Amino acid sequence: MAQKSNTERKLKHLFDGSPYNVYEPTILNLGVGAPGTDLLETNCDNFRRATDHCLQRQKQDNRSLIFQYGPTNGAYEVREEIAKYFSEKYGDPVKRCVLFVCLTRISLSEWCLAFSEDLIITTGATQGFHLILSTLIDLQGFVFVDEFTYMIALDCMKQFSSLTIVPVKLNDDGVDVKDLEQKVAQRRFKSTKKEFWGIYYTIPMFHNPTGILFSTEVCSAIVKLARKYDFLVVADDVYNILHYGEKPPRSRLLSYDNRSDADFVGSVISNGSFSKILGPGVRLGWIEAPPRVKPLLDSCGFANSGGCLNNYTAGIVGSLFELKLAQAQIDHFYATYKERMLATTQVLRDELPQDCKLVSPNGGYFIWVRIPEHLDARKFLEYSLEQEKIFFIAGTRFSLDGESGKQYFRLSIAFHSKEKLVDGARRLCRALNKYIEINPCDC
Repeated sequence: MAQKSNTERKLKHLFDGSPYNVYEPTILNLGVGAPGTDLLETNCDNFRRATDHCLQRQKQDNRSLIFQYGPTNGAYEVREEIAKYFSEKYGDPVKRCVLFVCLTRISLSEWCLAFSEDLIITTGATQGFHLILSTLIDLQGFVFVDEFTYMIALDCMKQFSSLTIVPVKLNDDGVDVKDLEQKVAQRRFKSTKKEFWGIYYTIPMFHNPTGILFSTEVCSAIVKLARKYDFLVVADDVYNILHYGEKPPRSRLLSYDNRSDADFVGSVISNGSFSKILGPGVRLGWIEAPPRVKPLLDSCGFANSGGCLNNYTAGIVGSLFELKLAQAQIDHFYATYKERMLATTQVLRDELPQDCKLVSPNGGYFIWVRIPEHLDARKFLEYSLEQEKIFFIAGTRFSLDGESGKQYFRLSIAFHSKEKLVDGARRLCRALNKYIEINPCDC
């Protein structure tokens, strides 16, 4: 019999009501990719100041247009603030700016205006990706993904049931370019309905779940393939400025799709978000799109119906940057994440069993651990919960078939304090040593 009514559960956050609630003190949840309370609590005062600043100006100077349908790509002032900040952080756009200044004598602020014209405000990277899927790709087409990838992105793709999702091998320095080319070449077709017949979705900077940083050679090769076979590359760029060692040569895949190249067509989209560096409840992100695709996103029915996808919050965040509050908050997030990552990976390097492999990332949120081939991380998770009350995410959750990756698991450093992470890592290593001992290999 069909259920005739819904149940009000009175939940307070995304993790509320789950058996492994990250706020529940009896379980140490090392799976959640979200900032913790200690990082978020200063947002209350910062956002109050930014809100007062923004609304006062709206009332005095802008006819309260923040409450009107916004421009489809977001208010110019907000996009300019985002452009200026990330131009400095990424480095590559600043260098391009210097080149433009030399050649055309324009100022830094004028260059950032041009950069801001590539931006479209979204409500976060997942919504941005959903917009890309629904607007730019032939729904009889293909989405190529890394063999292990962000599980919620996979869930989004699966909602478009006519799309075919194709996993591609992942190496220690990024996607296996030969495997990607072979699979792309076999499936390419000419779409008459949408701009692209296929998309390659990836997280090239401090990959989720593996923590891998794609090499410059792999990034260059991806762009060359996208131009050769005319598919779109969607880079989930949410961890790019969270580098804890030497800064990467380039801060995003988009910078390899150089507009001065003779064969440039506009093959890469950068899909960003403030969820990891200001707070996921803010629900604000941006798409940086080349001229080939930005008009298509700007003119889609979703944008034309509601205008800017988060006009009010975008205005508040614009003031947050203007008052230098966002910059200070992001710096605090960064320093905290770095301390947590370095401390946790040091414990794992020292205490993991010898027959386990650790991918020790230089940035981002996640640590990817490989256990012996004969074991199953899902079974070890049961043991870990029983023995140490520690939760993590088994590698199978990040694969298309739900079975590949059983010898991996992912840990996150984002939510808990350094002290909890260090203690949890030690207890997890202890549990893993015992688990291997009682489950020897028959080979």
